[in-house]
Amino acid sequence: MPISIILTEGQTGDNPQLLPLLEQISVRRDGPGRPVTADAVLADKAYSHPSTRAVMRARRIRFTSPEGSDQITRRKAKGSAGGRPPAFDRQEYKRRNLVERCFNRFKQFRDLATRYAKRAAYYTSEVIIASIILRLK
Repeated sequence: MPISIILTEGQTGDNPQLLPLLEQISVRRDGPGRPVTADAVLADKAYSHPSTRAVMRARRIRFTSPEGSDQITRRKAKGSAGGRPPAFDRQEYKRRNLVERCFNRFKQFRDLATRYAKRAAYYTSEVIIASIILRLK
C-alpha cells in the first residue's frame, strides 16, 4: 500500500513529482537515530531522465528504470562521448508489478476510479481511506 501520496493536476508530469514524493518518505527507527529513507527505487521509463539518475546517485539510492528509446538513440549518436548505458537489473525491475497491482486494487473503489470527488482535499481523503481499507484486508 502507498507510503506517501501526492495529488497533482492531470497534465502534471510524473518525473518532477518523484523527488518531492521521496522527501515525504521516512520511517522511524525503533531506537535513536535519523529516520530511514528509501534505499532503492523502481520506476518506469517516464522517470529515467539523466537528471533523475544523477540525483539518485548523489543520494546513494539504487535506481532501477529502463532507459527510454529516445535516450538510447541520443547516447548512441554521441558515440563514445555518450557514455555507458545505465545499469539495469531485470530481476529487480520485475518487482515493479507490485505498484501496478496496488493501482488495480484502488480501481475496485468506484468513486476513486471515476473521480466522483471533484475537490482535491476530498479525493485525497478518499485515497487515504481506501489505502487504510486495503491495508486492513
